[in-house]
Amino acid sequence: MATYAIGDIQGCFDALTQLLDELNFDARNDRLWFVGDLVNRGTQSLETLRFVHSLGERAVVVLGNHDLHLIMQAEGHGRTNSDDTLQAVLAAPDRDELLDWLRGCPLFHVEGDYAMVHAGLLPQWSVAQAAELSAEVSRALRAPDYRQFLARMWGSEPAAWRDDLAGWERLRVVVNAMTRMRFCSAEGVMDFRSKGALDSAPPGQMPWFAVPGRASADHTLICGHWSALGLRVEPRLLALDTGCLWGGSLTAVRLEDRRVFQLPCRVHVQSGDWG
Repeated sequence: MATYAIGDIQGCFDALTQLLDELNFDARNDRLWFVGDLVNRGTQSLETLRFVHSLGERAVVVLGNHDLHLIMQAEGHGRTNSDDTLQAVLAAPDRDELLDWLRGCPLFHVEGDYAMVHAGLLPQWSVAQAAELSAEVSRALRAPDYRQFLARMWGSEPAAWRDDLAGWERLRVVVNAMTRMRFCSAEGVMDFRSKGALDSAPPGQMPWFAVPGRASADHTLICGHWSALGLRVEPRLLALDTGCLWGGSLTAVRLEDRRVFQLPCRVHVQSGDWG
């Protein structure tokens, strides 16, 4: 039995199936961990969702910003972007089943020495605290009145965590850190404008994983979201978004021995940024 962590798919289902062939993936015994952004911008979001959903307990998924964007779009919240490719999902006969399942996925997953999140963790958060905060968001997404949360979830303020945050602002900071963050200050103030490589950090900002004394450094963090960062395999970090959507590669790491597998990808979009 093997466990493979896989980077952002973003609707590139053909690439996923080819990568799984390279892995000799055995759906009866192996497990797949997905770092989020299963959907959008690629052309096969519906096929991707159906496949991952069909894996049942063999798949572990954390939500990314594009997954949340889909959930919001389905309920009429948030703005439609010109490079969205979600219509096939929204028009599918099984959309409600797929969206209910997706809404039930967490923002954060911890298992043994590994912890998985789409974007990152604020430096103040231990893994235990991050798990508790993820559970708060999950309860809001699964509550009977979850649409009220979706209507208030998006936005870039507050830009930093405070222990006394409550209500929608508290949940919004958790969502932003775990699904949108790349750079933050040593105090945990997030910047959402820069999406480039490490040398594009705004003044006073640094990659979230490089903040000295980060409280979650006792676990190996698995993340995606940052295609300009590329693959990073470090003692306490596995960054796996290698830009399949943009003609890079789709990456998997076998967690038992950290062996890296990569499939070269063709470009799946003609324009857009390195979301």
